[in-house]
Amino acid sequence: MTKLYKVKIRDRHTGKTHTVEVPEDQYILQTAEKQNTFLPFSCRNGACTTCAVKIISGAIYQPEAMGLSPKLKEQGYALLCVSYPRSDLEVETQDEDEVYELQFGRYFAKGKVRFGLPLDEE
Repeated sequence: MTKLYKVKIRDRHTGKTHTVEVPEDQYILQTAEKQNTFLPFSCRNGACTTCAVKIISGAIYQPEAMGLSPKLKEQGYALLCVSYPRSDLEVETQDEDEVYELQFGRYFAKGKVRFGLPLDEE
C-alpha cells in the first residue's frame, strides 16, 4: 500500500500556504497541480531552479534533482518537480534567482571575458 503524506507549501510570492496530499511514489509538483495548487516551475526535469523550495520540516527524496548541488541539498533545498515526500512535509518556495546564484554564482564573473565573435583560425 502506498503511503500518503501531507505536504504544506508556503508560497513566498503570493503569501499563501497550500496543503496537498502526495503519495510517496509521485512528484510533489505534479500532484499539487492535480489538486489545483499551481506553483512556479519551468523545466519539470530537475535541471533549473524555478521550483526550488527550502525544507522547513520533513524529508524529501530527489534523486533526479540535477539542478541542485549536493551541498545545497544538504542545506535543505529541494526541487518540487522531481521530489517525492518521505514524511509529512513543510516547505517554502524560494526566489529562483537566489537559488541560481547559490548554485552557479561562484562560476560567473571569475574569468576573462573576450568581446566579439570567435575568429576562425585556419
